[in-house]
Amino acid sequence: MQDNDRISIELGADGVAQVRFTRADKMNALDQAMFNAIIDAGRALHKMKGLRAVVLSGEGRAFCAGLDLSNFARAPSPDEPGLTERTHGNSNRAQQAAMLWRKLPVPVIAAVHGVCFGGGLQIASGADIRVVHPDTRMAIMELKWGLVPDMGGYALWRGLVRDDVLRELVYTNREFTGAEAQGLGLATHVSEDPLAKATAIASEIANRNPHAIRAAKRLHAGMVERGTDAILLEESIEQHAIMRSRNQVEAVMAGMEKRKPNFEDV
Repeated sequence: MQDNDRISIELGADGVAQVRFTRADKMNALDQAMFNAIIDAGRALHKMKGLRAVVLSGEGRAFCAGLDLSNFARAPSPDEPGLTERTHGNSNRAQQAAMLWRKLPVPVIAAVHGVCFGGGLQIASGADIRVVHPDTRMAIMELKWGLVPDMGGYALWRGLVRDDVLRELVYTNREFTGAEAQGLGLATHVSEDPLAKATAIASEIANRNPHAIRAAKRLHAGMVERGTDAILLEESIEQHAIMRSRNQVEAVMAGMEKRKPNFEDV
């Protein structure tokens, strides 16, 4: 994927990809080109060799201010798929912009600062881990515009936010800070330097057996929806595939020898 005026990707030597929204002049608001660029980035990351973790951030004054208000004045083209059409597996295009981070095979850490409203918050919620600046302005904004959250939020917030708290945030679209977000369940860590903290977490993950990390993410993906019997079986299937593999043995040897492991990439 080539960098453009909406998003950039830079893969480091440690396997950590820095993915940045680059529409800083519009606070990384979501217009049609932004949706397309995010989905293209997801495709590129899926194919990327040596990828071990992703850090997702926004340039300028915001992570993502949500939907670009110019979308309200835009008439859909006749050939544009309707919202109920599943154009990306189980998602429509807007939902895919948030869900693709959960669908990626590697962990995603969002570094959130400035403003994170509406669709921006749903995209951040698609990350495995969220590191948020304490002064970040955040809101589930859709009811302000007479709409409901529809970019995967209800699927992504399960297990993160207590039901009655989520209802209040949705119904009132009240604004809260990054410092409050941790108590609400929408931030994993609060940090004065979210990008540095997110990158440090990603680097730590990149230093683990990449096959085991991907297996753990697959197990997390099914944990909410599967029954106990199915979860127990999936744990055993994943573990059977990993045990005594080259990378698993290397993890043991590196730990015993107190050295940096040398893993084979997926």
